[in-house]
Formats: sequence, C-alpha cells, structure tokens
Amino acid sequence: MKTHLLFLVLALATMPVTKLVAAKPARPNILYFYVDDMGWGSIGPNGQAVRKAKNLPYVRTPNLDRLAKQGVNFTRGYACHVCSPSRSSQQSGFHQGHTFADDNDPNNARKAMRADDVLIGDALSTAGYVTGYWGKWGYGGSSDRVNPVIQNVQTLPTSHGYQHVLAELHHVRAHTFFQPTLWSAPAGPRAVGGLQLTPNSMAPYQNNTAYPNQPALQNHADYPKTAYCDDAYAFAALDFVRNQGQNYNLTNQPFFGLLAVQIPHAPFGEISELPDWDKVYAADPLFASLSDQTRQWAAMVTRIDAHFGNILAALEDPNNDGDKSDSIADNTLVIFQSDNGGPGGKNNVELDANGGLRGTKGKIQEGGIRIPLVMRWPARITADSSLKAGTDCDRVVDITDLLPTFCELAGTAAPLGIDGVSIAPTLVGSGYQRPRDFIIHEASNGESIIRGKYKLVRSKKSPYTLYDLESDHTEANDIATDHPQLVSELESLLLGERVAEPKGFANTYHRWTGVDGADTSDPDHWSDYKYTNAGITYMNDDGAPRLSWVASIENTSLESRTAQADTDLEFLGLEIRGNASRDANQTLDLGPSVNLIGRNEIRLAGGASLTVDNGTVSSLRWIDIQPGATLSGHGTINAIVYNNGSVAVDGGEDFALRLNSDYYQFPSAELSLTITGKMPAFKVADEAKLAGVLAVVNARGFKPKTGASYTVLIANQVTGEFSNPDSEVVASDGSRFTIGYSKSSVTLTAK
Repeated sequence: MKTHLLFLVLALATMPVTKLVAAKPARPNILYFYVDDMGWGSIGPNGQAVRKAKNLPYVRTPNLDRLAKQGVNFTRGYACHVCSPSRSSQQSGFHQGHTFADDNDPNNARKAMRADDVLIGDALSTAGYVTGYWGKWGYGGSSDRVNPVIQNVQTLPTSHGYQHVLAELHHVRAHTFFQPTLWSAPAGPRAVGGLQLTPNSMAPYQNNTAYPNQPALQNHADYPKTAYCDDAYAFAALDFVRNQGQNYNLTNQPFFGLLAVQIPHAPFGEISELPDWDKVYAADPLFASLSDQTRQWAAMVTRIDAHFGNILAALEDPNNDGDKSDSIADNTLVIFQSDNGGPGGKNNVELDANGGLRGTKGKIQEGGIRIPLVMRWPARITADSSLKAGTDCDRVVDITDLLPTFCELAGTAAPLGIDGVSIAPTLVGSGYQRPRDFIIHEASNGESIIRGKYKLVRSKKSPYTLYDLESDHTEANDIATDHPQLVSELESLLLGERVAEPKGFANTYHRWTGVDGADTSDPDHWSDYKYTNAGITYMNDDGAPRLSWVASIENTSLESRTAQADTDLEFLGLEIRGNASRDANQTLDLGPSVNLIGRNEIRLAGGASLTVDNGTVSSLRWIDIQPGATLSGHGTINAIVYNNGSVAVDGGEDFALRLNSDYYQFPSAELSLTITGKMPAFKVADEAKLAGVLAVVNARGFKPKTGASYTVLIANQVTGEFSNPDSEVVASDGSRFTIGYSKSSVTLTAK
C-alpha cells in the first residue's frame, strides 16, 4: 500500500509557442493500438516464439514482438469478455457493474455512452492533447449497411473530445471489412454530431510516393474499389501521427491516437480478396496443411502488424525524409492491447492463439478475459528502470486502468469515482503506485473477481469456484472448499460491485442543490438524473443518495456554505469542492456518529472541508485531500488517506482519529494534532509515510512538562519525517516541542 498520486509538473502550461522548442514537455504522446478478438497467446512473448523455436506453425508479428522487446509485456492484462462492454469500460474507466454495457446488447449502440460520462477523448482534449480515433467505435449510429444514420449524438466520439475520426459506429456494421462508407471528422457543414459519411476508399494512397512502404501492396491495380476497412483506418492514423509528430516538434503539443481495428474479428475469408493476401506465409510448408480459417486469421494478424510497423516508423521519422533527428518515439507511450480473448475455432486449436488458457471469447474463464498487453515508452521504460525493457510484468492491469493512467500522465484529474486505477507511477518509475485490490468481470457464463493470485467465479451451474491462478493458470482445480472464509470475503466484494444487477443498470450523476445548512437526507436537495434520447428514457434516478451515485457537493456562491449530514450517506464516488475564485469554502458536516461511505473514492478538492464527529468515513480505496482541503474531527477512517492539504485531529482522551489503513502526507500538506498528554491523537493501522508540516494544539487544561515526552502518533510502520525546521513544533499556546521518531511512533518532547 505504498502509494500516492503522482503529481506531474507541467511546463507546457506556461511555455510559449515558438518555431522550435528544444526541451520536451513532461507529458508524453500516447499511441494506442487496439485489436479485436486477438487471444492472449497470439504474440511472440506469450507463446508464438516458443512455437517458432519448436518448428511449429506460428503467427508472425515482428513489429509487436519488437515493441515488447523495447518495452514491457504485461502477462496479466485483462479486458471484458466481448467487444461492446470492453470499449465502454476502456473509454469510461467503469467496469461492467457500473456501465450499461454488460454484453453485446444491440441497445448499447443507442445508449452506452452518455453526455455525463467523461471518456478518454474528453479528458485528454481538455488537457490540451490533439486527439484521434480510427476504427470500431460501436456506439451512436445505426447498423444499416446502406445509408446508416446517427441515433444518439450523446454517444458519438466527436461528442467526447475526439477531433480526428474515421470510424464505424455500430459493432454489427463492423462485421464486414468492405463497408462502403465510414464516419469521419473533421466534417463539413452538413454533418450530424460532427461526423459525416465518407466513401471507404484507398484511392488517396494508391500510387502516392509519400507512402512507399505500404503493407500488402495497396498500389496493385486489382486492389478492391471499396477499401479493406483496417487499411483505411491505419492510413488515417498514419497521417495523423506524421502530422502531429511534426506539430509536436514545433509546439510541444502532445497527441493521443487510438487505432481500434476490426482485425482479427470474423469474417476471416474477406482478406483473401486482397492482392497477395498470404504472401508472408505462402512459402511456408507448415501452413499449407492448416485450415483456410487459420491461414486467413494469421494473414489478418500479420497484415495489421505491418500497419503498426509503418506507424511506429512514423514516430521515428515524422516528416518521412529519411532523417530521424526529428524522432518523437522517445517520449511517446505506445500501448498494444486486445479487446477480449480469442474465439474458439481452428486458429485457436492449430496456433494456440489463447496460449493454453481455459475458455474463449464470451466466457468468464481466463481465455475470455485475459488479453495481450504491451507498453513501450523509451524515455521511461529502459533496461535500467523499475520496469525493465524487454521483460514480462505480472502486475494485474485492467482495461479500466487506461483512462486514469492517461489522465495522470497528462496532468489532469481522473473522472470521479471510476473503477480504474492509474498505473502512471509504475510506468514513470517514481512516486507511489496506488493499489488495485481486485478487478471484476461479467460474461455469458458467470462473473468473476480476481484479487492477487485468487480468482472466484460465480455461475449458475456451480455457484462459486475458486482458483489459484499462480499455480493453476488453466483453472483446472477448484479449491473453494479449502478456503471458505476467502470465498465468503470475495463473494461479498463481487456482489458489492453490482454484477448481479439486471441489464440497464448503471451509475448515475448528481449535484448538491441544497441551501446553506440544508440536510443531505432530503431528496429535494439533490439533482435528479434522467437519461433520455429520441423519446426513450433509459434511466430515471431520484431520491436520496445511494451507492450507485457519483455525486458532487460544490459551492458556486460568494460565501462559504455547509451541508449537514443528518443520517448515514453512501456514494460510489463523492467530491466536495469550494469556490476557490471567491475564497468560499464548502463543508460537509457529519452529525454525531453519522457515517459516510464513498465506495470507490472520496475527493476533497480545494476549499473543501469534511468534519467528522465520532463517526466513520469509509472507502474501499481512498480519501484524497487535495491542496486547500481539510479533513477534521475525530472518529474512524476505513480507507487509505492521501493528504496533500490538511488533516486536523481533535477529540477526547482516547485515540481521536483511528485510521485502519495507510496514511500518506505530501510535502506541502499539514497534520494538526490536538494533544491531551494521555493517549496518542492519531493511530494508523498500517504505514504512516510522513512529509510536510506537523502542527500541535494543546487541549484545554493540558500543560506540558519540560523534558516530558508525549506520543502523538502511532502506526505499524512510520517512514519519512515532517519538514518542521530543526524538528521543532510550536503549539498554539506557545509551548515548544522537539519531534522524535521511531519505527512505529512520533513523539513530542516539551522544551
């Protein structure tokens, strides 16, 4: 639990734009390759290299294999069981228990993304990134092959911060590679939702000397008039990377590009309509005996690998003049990932595309949800870094983790209450990595929770089965009867993540509307949530706060305000924020013994105060106290606390504040303790990592004795020290103390 949010210093915010900028900004470009239905074992480091060494048929992915050698192969990467929920979780940071998209419901195209959802494009475009998306989006348009229409503007990529787009808006329409039209942006004046239909053609790239290394010989005269979709997507992405790479060298403005190809999803046979489609494998006698489907699948994978190679080459030479002095590869984070596990079929049998994992696409077993995941960032991931280039990493990384990771790298706050956890500190090799205690998934045959090496599966056939993935990666041995307490604990967590909710359930967003001093239990003091489109109401949520709410209590007035918590409160995520521009605070005052739950997060932003009066504040994850915010009072905290603002502990003679987890104090933060001379004011169950300032208030009637020592903080482990000059603190009444430290306590000696 040695974690905290990495705060990046962003020189870009104040850097003037000039013709040439010598220093690179801290924020990386981000290039994200996202494939469809490619099993965990389909790349070299996850099994194909072994097949090659054994002289067995293997899939050729030289560019992805090179990417892994230059970066890190995450062997425990996870996504959802099928494409629609995977894209929803990727973009929103919420898992299936908190999004509409539990499976490939046809209604997902109409409703899965809402105007209120903050997606990757929203976050990064707001942070100043140029953004692009090419490929299978899956939401917002109809499935008609001829003359498709926009069905919901709220759910379009252009409504969520994506500026450059060439995409398919309905996942069923993406079930052919020769779709005659695609949706594109920037668009003309007749566009709907910022998108317009454009012919799907490779004509602009044929016989064009600017593209000398085109994969699979697009210049052939017999190339189909309607382009193979992924060729069109890849060339649009290549154009973007070249253009933005040159722009980056001039202005230091970073870019984000997501290439979400349809390969290697069925139909497989359509690739055979391309000239020289199997050229790479034609001379290999091992492939001659394989099924048509396997050979077609392998050719698809190798074709998209060639496209990836061209785009990676554009990072090395953005203007394509042969001189690599303008390379932007060093400060570009490249991610490769599949949306789910590979399907069953001949390719899985003949090429072991799922790497021997049990189950296939659509299933809750590892073969359905564990996916290939590779990341390369030469400026950070090197042979000498904590994540060593060319190695495997067994850290669990879920698809929901990408959004908060990108946000942290971009220097912007992650959306409130999401399920994903940033791995930016792991990638940059500094700061503190926040914990990801568990991940959950849903599928057609059950739900699962993975925590560490253990995986609990809930299904109709066998209510609960438990596997040790470390020793049993094929999930062959059910050990549930040997660990009843663990099964009960994981079951409670799994059901708490809303996996048993019916289709149509999702988190909702709410604002505090009460006047100063109003009670939080009154439904009239909160905004209602209603999600409608085209005359259809998908959600209608009102009443008092509940565990599915992502809520904010924000003061937009000119004077400080208080919200009174008169009964217990629970949220998925809660943010309290003052009006910093007017120096007007916002307080949430928990009444006597009132408890507050923010299951995923409680965020205290600038000008916020949370006061506790012998109650309990709980989160499965953390309480973020940001600069200018304060947590004060006495009671119990069941969450990790990250203090970058102020914690003020007061109360009775017993421990005034009990923290049943870790405490991390940042260099600019303050911890203020009211001491009585009897019991320590602050008890931390796990680690207390100290920095910043310690302040002391002497309780009424307490007179410190010169030379006497008073223990004010105890923890299982104390690391770091406060930054008080000369390790001295002056109390509110003028008495002076010297701060002392041991492995498990902080003491004050009266002077």
